[in-house]
Amino acid sequence: MKVLVIGGGGREHALVWKLRQSPRVDKVYCAPGNAGISEIAECIDIRNDNFEGLIDFVKYNWIDLTVVGPEAPLSEGIVDAFVKEERTVFGPDKAGAQLEGSKQFAKDFMKKYGIPTAEYKTFSSYVQAEEYVRLKGAPIVVKADGLAAGKGVIVAETVDEAIDGLKLIMKDNAFGDAGSKVIVEQCLKGEEASFMILTDGKTVVPLATSQDHKQIFDGDKGPNTGGMGAYSPAPIVTDEMSAVVMKTIIDPMIKGLEREGINYRGVIYVGLMICDGKPYVLEYNVRFGDPEAQPILSRLDCDLFDLLKATAEGRLDEIDVKWKEGASICIVLASKGYPGSYQKGDAIQGLDAFKNSDDVVVFHAGTSFNNGEVVTSGGRVLGITALGDDIKSAQANAYKAIEKINFDGMQFRKDIGNKAIKN
Repeated sequence: MKVLVIGGGGREHALVWKLRQSPRVDKVYCAPGNAGISEIAECIDIRNDNFEGLIDFVKYNWIDLTVVGPEAPLSEGIVDAFVKEERTVFGPDKAGAQLEGSKQFAKDFMKKYGIPTAEYKTFSSYVQAEEYVRLKGAPIVVKADGLAAGKGVIVAETVDEAIDGLKLIMKDNAFGDAGSKVIVEQCLKGEEASFMILTDGKTVVPLATSQDHKQIFDGDKGPNTGGMGAYSPAPIVTDEMSAVVMKTIIDPMIKGLEREGINYRGVIYVGLMICDGKPYVLEYNVRFGDPEAQPILSRLDCDLFDLLKATAEGRLDEIDVKWKEGASICIVLASKGYPGSYQKGDAIQGLDAFKNSDDVVVFHAGTSFNNGEVVTSGGRVLGITALGDDIKSAQANAYKAIEKINFDGMQFRKDIGNKAIKN
């Protein structure tokens, strides 16, 4: 079997890495890939938004399954284009991708189907949004409606911070068209967790739980990023809490999608806030989380190819999903300046130390080659992912591994996993 993975970040490296382990997969391609992915798959220089080029590649190379990693091509309708050409593809169609592509759609959907989430209002007028913020006070959350690479959410502790956020999104156009509308919502206080499921529109398979760390600095301080680290499992999502999430969030979500006429086949990431023992939905993503995919796929103990292909073909009920005991953790190494403007082209030292490691995998998120040398090319550069008997041992393995890696301006959080250990 041949597989094409679309994307070039840490999530896609993890997908390629796990697909390569399938005895049924003979060849994996990745478009466009990165320096790390190129070591285990053939990278193809085709942009994510070049649907015609990607479909031609799939046709002429007899690809059996295409896996779409990032949210942007999903929101732009890449699955619809593949299905029209009768090609097997993993991911939701354009209608389903609205769950992430439009926060207004997602919030209205949750309200319609009784899914617990924060109170909210949507605005296309800056003046009206500012008036509402002043009326409601702080803390309060301001979100760009569209896709903003995980950075379009401002959790404001003061009214001035919220208004600065509105200006950034609506006046400064920091996120382009994604900020033409904003959602202003109640600030929920509690502990976050990531709850991902696979669904083929009928069957639902929960994946291992995880917890992301969005802020750039230790102690959840500073601006939001695409994610600075994650661990799995998330102790806050107990078996009892999972049952509540399935009953109050997942079941009505799947029924709601069906009633909306959306045949969703793919992964749904539900960002949760656990407040006083009750789960609320912060956001939906329509793809594997990044960096959550790295620790979760490291714990998967079955064939990912079979799992994704069955999901795409509506046969998810045929697959028995298994997980490794223990825990895993991913710590993101980022470029100097991230999540703002950052430098590129810095040589990365120490990667060879992990070529044959069983407990540590270095997933590349933003890397490329310069004269045969691996260099930084993105804000998030590497995801150091380690296994352990528990979160504490996985954490120790990951931070020990980081000591061997270096590039100019390298920054990372030093508290990934601490919440789980304290619990």
